Amino acid sequence: MKKFFKVLMWLVLTLAALLCALVLFLTVTEFRPAPVEALDITAAEGGSLKIRAGEDLSLLSWNIGYAGLGADSDFFMDGGQNVKPADKAKVQSYLEGIDKYLASSGVEIVMLQEVDVNSARTYGIDQARRLAMANSAHALNYSCAFVPFPWPPIGRVNSGLLTTTDYEIARAERVSLPCPFSWPVSTANLKRCLLVSYLPIEDSDKQLVLINLHLEAYDDGEGKIAQTKQLRDFIESEYEKGNYVIAGGDFNQIFPGSLEYYPNIHPELWIPGRLDDSFLPQNCVWAYDCSAPTCRLLNRPYDPAEDETTQFYVIDGFIISPNVRLDGVETVNLGFENSDHNPVKLSVSLD
Repeated sequence: MKKFFKVLMWLVLTLAALLCALVLFLTVTEFRPAPVEALDITAAEGGSLKIRAGEDLSLLSWNIGYAGLGADSDFFMDGGQNVKPADKAKVQSYLEGIDKYLASSGVEIVMLQEVDVNSARTYGIDQARRLAMANSAHALNYSCAFVPFPWPPIGRVNSGLLTTTDYEIARAERVSLPCPFSWPVSTANLKRCLLVSYLPIEDSDKQLVLINLHLEAYDDGEGKIAQTKQLRDFIESEYEKGNYVIAGGDFNQIFPGSLEYYPNIHPELWIPGRLDDSFLPQNCVWAYDCSAPTCRLLNRPYDPAEDETTQFYVIDGFIISPNVRLDGVETVNLGFENSDHNPVKLSVSLD
């Protein structure tokens, strides 16, 4: 009996030591971005186009789910089983479908979320390079040397936001958002941010400010609220400078009125936050479309025949400043073939 307790104690101490070592490793290697960081801009040779005031612009926002969450996928955080795509071929197939749609979309500015650059879950594929247009900026919002959960563990993650366009990008910045998680949970969690790109306008000292965003998902709700308020204040500050401002992405909060189209039918699973006009900067407008859902719950693979029992949301869209004229917005229903989100297209002009 003494020998048994001795072995048991040795096992407990060994496990405790390994756990302490893991927490120490994650703490030392934790991603700690500054409040504001300048980003590298990947630019094509031969110059770039410049935006002209008054001309029509087309944009697209799409959470591509790191090319790992297509129609035949579920996800453990949403009540499903899968942790990551089964193999590299599956990621490549989803990525090819995403790339093909973007190439055919005809839009001039693309704002993507959940774009992996060197992650174990997507087998090291540089998705930002694959999906880039002439000029691009990428901002990490999830960078961890080893995510130790669940089982099998997610492993190394480097993922974030990508803004890409054929127009010139004068500069780009990563603006940190409040993190609702404390140590040690924060060591292996997302560090949300805004990817802010400044595009010059021909014959003008004003700029088009593009804000690519992906707000908190799996928090108690306070993180989303704090991040949305900071977004609101940032939009207002840029508009007060005379700039044109378009913020777009995955808000992880349902847009006003969309609950009437897509009610919560699985309240026991993930429920997004709710946006209201108090989050809207003064005189700005929402731009979203409820004709099709922008996102589905990943508690099971997608089957169109089961739409009546599938949880849908409208959590992707835009905010535009008063000097940007809204000409149209459309959720493009791609049937969640290559991502758990549908792209949202925006047509505007600069007054």
